[in-house]
Amino acid sequence: MEQHLENSIALLKRTPATLEALLRGLPEMWTETNEGENTWSVREVVAHLIHAEDENWIPRARAILESGARQPLPPFDRERHERYIQGKTLGHLLDDFASARARGLRDLRDLNLTPQDLERRGRHPSFGIVTLSQLIATWAAHDLTHLHQISRIMAFQYREAVGPWVRFLGVMQCTGHSTGA
Repeated sequence: MEQHLENSIALLKRTPATLEALLRGLPEMWTETNEGENTWSVREVVAHLIHAEDENWIPRARAILESGARQPLPPFDRERHERYIQGKTLGHLLDDFASARARGLRDLRDLNLTPQDLERRGRHPSFGIVTLSQLIATWAAHDLTHLHQISRIMAFQYREAVGPWVRFLGVMQCTGHSTGA
């Protein structure tokens, strides 16, 4: 399926409300625990989403529009979310993410992208040539990846409590899918 800007925006608009409904007010047992060594908690995932809003999607979209493939896209340190989390509760992070996403979508709309703009090319530091359309599709799929990750992290907390039903619960069979880029 090819990426259509309005379809991607429709999904991107809903992620903050989805996270709000799922996470706000939950006991820390659900949001501060992880899946083991070198894995993220739900709170860290939300901080990562804020970091991506600030330093990934729109900055890279602008770089494609301004420089094309002449220069590599700005690097994105996927672990740099730690600076967003310092001293903040999950509630604060959810608020920050909602604000950052609203700003990102406003900036995206302000670009007034044409179909020709979506086919413009940039140079990813690892992947090589990518299009603006692919970047925006990745933005939407990135949200879905982290919603899935949050579900998996939370389900992991009950992996023993569910007893033999674990074999029927796909989220408890799932392991991470992302690889380093």
